[in-house]
Amino acid sequence: MTTTADAPVELAVSGMTCAACAGRIERKLNRLDGVRASVNYATERAIVHLPTGLAAQDAVEAVREAGYDARVRHRAEDDRAAHTAAVSDLRRRLVVAAVLAIPLGNLSITLALVPSLRFTGWELLCVLLALPVVAYSAWPFHRAALRNLRHGSSSMDTLVSLGVLASFGWAVWSLAAGASGPGYWLGFGVTAEGADAVYLDVAAGVTTFLLAGRYFETRSRRNAVGLLTALAGLAARDAHVLRDGVEERVPAALLRVGEEFVVRPGEALPADGVVTDGTSALDIAAITGESVPADVGPGDRVVGGTVNRAGRLVVRATEVGANTQLAQMSALAEQAAQRKAAVQRLVDRVCAVFVPVVLVLAALTLGGWLITGHDAREAFTAAVAVLIIACPCALGLATPTALMVGVARAAQLGVLVKGPEALEATRAVDTVVLDKTGTVTTGRMSVVVTAAFGEAVDREVLRWAGAVEAASEHPVASAVVAAAGDALPTVTGFEALVGAGARGEVDGIPVVVGTAALMTELGITVPLRAHRWLDDLAAATGVLVARAGEVVGGIAVRDTVRPSAADAVARLHALGLKTVLLTGDGLSAARAVADEVGITDVLADVRPADKVAAVEALRAAGQRVAMVGDGVNDGPALAAADLGMAMARGSDVAAHAADVILVRDDLHAVPDAVELANRTLGTIRGNLVWAFGYNAAALPLAAFGLLNPLIAGAAMSLSSVLVVANSLRLRGYRPEH
Repeated sequence: MTTTADAPVELAVSGMTCAACAGRIERKLNRLDGVRASVNYATERAIVHLPTGLAAQDAVEAVREAGYDARVRHRAEDDRAAHTAAVSDLRRRLVVAAVLAIPLGNLSITLALVPSLRFTGWELLCVLLALPVVAYSAWPFHRAALRNLRHGSSSMDTLVSLGVLASFGWAVWSLAAGASGPGYWLGFGVTAEGADAVYLDVAAGVTTFLLAGRYFETRSRRNAVGLLTALAGLAARDAHVLRDGVEERVPAALLRVGEEFVVRPGEALPADGVVTDGTSALDIAAITGESVPADVGPGDRVVGGTVNRAGRLVVRATEVGANTQLAQMSALAEQAAQRKAAVQRLVDRVCAVFVPVVLVLAALTLGGWLITGHDAREAFTAAVAVLIIACPCALGLATPTALMVGVARAAQLGVLVKGPEALEATRAVDTVVLDKTGTVTTGRMSVVVTAAFGEAVDREVLRWAGAVEAASEHPVASAVVAAAGDALPTVTGFEALVGAGARGEVDGIPVVVGTAALMTELGITVPLRAHRWLDDLAAATGVLVARAGEVVGGIAVRDTVRPSAADAVARLHALGLKTVLLTGDGLSAARAVADEVGITDVLADVRPADKVAAVEALRAAGQRVAMVGDGVNDGPALAAADLGMAMARGSDVAAHAADVILVRDDLHAVPDAVELANRTLGTIRGNLVWAFGYNAAALPLAAFGLLNPLIAGAAMSLSSVLVVANSLRLRGYRPEH
């Protein structure tokens, strides 16, 4: 039995001309034992999961056996070079086609319509003008059609090649044989001898239109891919490393964790790190989408790719190379664009059978016209029009180009979408559950009140609690320790009670710090005075302190609500979404925060272990839930929700469990993600309606002889360009705020 390797291999695939090609390569790869592969026509890449015992070269050879070429993809620069070469080649062929097709069209049509203007050898001149177009300019179509023929398959290139060669061959044969009869040009009958020369114009004109369409389509797709990989180019290529007190310029790839580097004004940071010296303002717009520069100083964490706008900084590298946040963002954005949406998998299956069906339809069209007594030229014109108009390019591009641009634009705004499934999930989401601490609030708490209930004084209560909480990493613990000050006694036997509190021995006496529910659970009686004190706290969160089994006091802490929270919640409501605040705090404290930001429903006193149950209860009630959180205890709830959204400054567990990562430390990222996802899905739906509608309407027109091959070629090319151009409109999305 084979086992799949952890890291998939990414291949750059060349030679694909439509979604049917991508489907053929995907099927070929998936026939390899133990291989799982996904091929994306829009990005011209394949993600291949190889089992042990198979190498990347085996996948490359499988692609080549299918009639295409591939290489293991390492750098974005290689993709850009390949795209540039493809665009240049198409431009050369297009120029040749256009330069020859224009005089050919004028000459052949004029002489076909006006016999008195004909001269000796005019037919040969028309053939000579058409030959370079059919042989050189149309060669990419013929080459792909031959490749498909060798492998017993077909694609849109088969349709184009057959249409072009049939038009050219018919014209040459008719002119050589001296045949006469009615011909067709733009739907008008031509009866003069030699009228079949207009089919040379069809062959050259269709080639020119299709090449123009493919040229602009390829250029547009390069723009989309360029947007997708733009993040990778933000990091500095060089770093000024401090070694023995001397600055040394080295390639950023040679920078190591722990080394210090200098960043001057105007320079981008080559790696993630912590500022050790200097103060400045960093332009973080490219990473988080936030336009306001972030002030940083000693001790602050900084991210590679941000730009230093003011003073000189000395930074100690903590993450370098592929481990930096920027590199992971770029990789995540590309991986998301590579994965297929459910609707794209359906389109791929349609495209796989579409071309053979069109070939049969063209043959039936030809036969139907002949059987009903029509002239062979009329039958031939209709069949050629069917071949050319039916190319499913627009259908194959409709979904992946929109996904690619949408995911890339989201990344530029500080929203990392892990895959198209996340975009599709937003379509049905009607409820957004927001974790309170670290999401709606900043997570930075401070002590606002300390109370003593017995003989102890406030300072002693704070000291005992601070000693226990010094071993905890909870935000409440940090606030208590900060208020308690230095020189705290040592705690022994420390135990963190997740989501409820902590306990240990201070000066040999057991001390418990936590909620009233925890005290009751541990058998410690909570006096009426303590209950009243907790009830009077309103927006603050209160924890009780017990010593030697007796509640001796309480400490109240208050979290700061994010400045953007109220506006962000209002935008979610404007989008028709219900909001729910989920927290382990008491109801009064939770309600106060909810009222401050405008959240409608509150789920309070929810332990971390119960957050999953709370999310599942909402789903069981028929609601489609998006969960937004940041902590370790939010991970299971994020995974349980229909759509998980994690704040990037939270824990790794939350980020791994989420479908969407919010890089910006701003709650506006949540409605931004929803709005952009809805707009992307709307673009996909619009593309598919156009692509399906175009083929559904055009095929009957062509089959009934109402569509000239020239017009069919122009319409097919324009269809693909329109789909890509419509997808590129997503680049202009700007958040409302």
